[in-house]
Amino acid sequence: MTLDPGRTVFVLLSFEGPDEYSQAGGLGVREKGLSRSLARMGYPTYLYFCGDPDMPGEEDVEDGKLHLRRWCQWISAQHRGGVYDGEEGKIRDWNYSLPPSLVGDVIEPAVTEGKQVVVLGEEWHTSWSMKLISDSLFYRGLRDRAVMLWNANNTYGFNRIDWLALNLVTTVTTVSRYMKYRMWEWGQNPIVIPNGIPGEAIVEPDQAVVAALRAAAAADHFWFKIGRFDPDKRWLMAVTAAAELKRRGRSVKLLMRGGREPHGADVMTHAEHQGLAVRHVKAPNDVAGLAALLRESREADVINLTSFLSDPMVMAIYSACDAVL
Repeated sequence: MTLDPGRTVFVLLSFEGPDEYSQAGGLGVREKGLSRSLARMGYPTYLYFCGDPDMPGEEDVEDGKLHLRRWCQWISAQHRGGVYDGEEGKIRDWNYSLPPSLVGDVIEPAVTEGKQVVVLGEEWHTSWSMKLISDSLFYRGLRDRAVMLWNANNTYGFNRIDWLALNLVTTVTTVSRYMKYRMWEWGQNPIVIPNGIPGEAIVEPDQAVVAALRAAAAADHFWFKIGRFDPDKRWLMAVTAAAELKRRGRSVKLLMRGGREPHGADVMTHAEHQGLAVRHVKAPNDVAGLAALLRESREADVINLTSFLSDPMVMAIYSACDAVL
């Protein structure tokens, strides 16, 4: 089925988004890439997310095709620790204020213009609002003009979802066959829609940058791991593998960027107990700064970056390291 960009509007609902404040793991990267891709294909796209409290509440980018809507900013202003700081209050505000605004300001006007609306909610935080949006559309006689999908990227928060209600109002999807099998354990049989890769990620690496970072790392094995500090991400296994190589006389440099999750403390403790030297440091702003950091950290086996990594930095590390774990 082909959707006409002139007759279709996409709405993405996700706590995480493109702002530095809003990125805690892969979901923020997914939303940034998906929303930009849809907009560049010509689809009017709205991304509602818990955005940086110091940025505009409404912002249009990608030649006016991508409409960013930063939600819960008044709560975020009091919780500067990132998107999940003040999480419960944000969920309540999201459920109370977002559905009527979305229906009244976006969906109803689009339907009046003869357009179809596709609403995609992400993760357990949006599960209640999907039902509220569906109910509002039903009572306005608009439910048949909206396609509603709800997507799972991991199983976190599944215990809080009203699955019966969610299945009644949405089509449940997920990102991989692995997740599909995991969701069978919860009585769900989702449609698999894999994540894509943004075009800008498929480029030839700058060989000078690659050489500079590898020389600065000066290790037999230069590894990188990025993601939430969650047991499902196998952080402990990555650390154990690095320690095993060190015990065999090989030099290892494990560069990592996790989140604020409590499991991070378990990972660091495990690394130290395995005999790895760990250094905690803020992420540099550019490749030159990263190369300098690597040179200054020759005695460290693990470098834990404690602040945001920009996309260009991540891509440079991907290109230079021996493995992404």
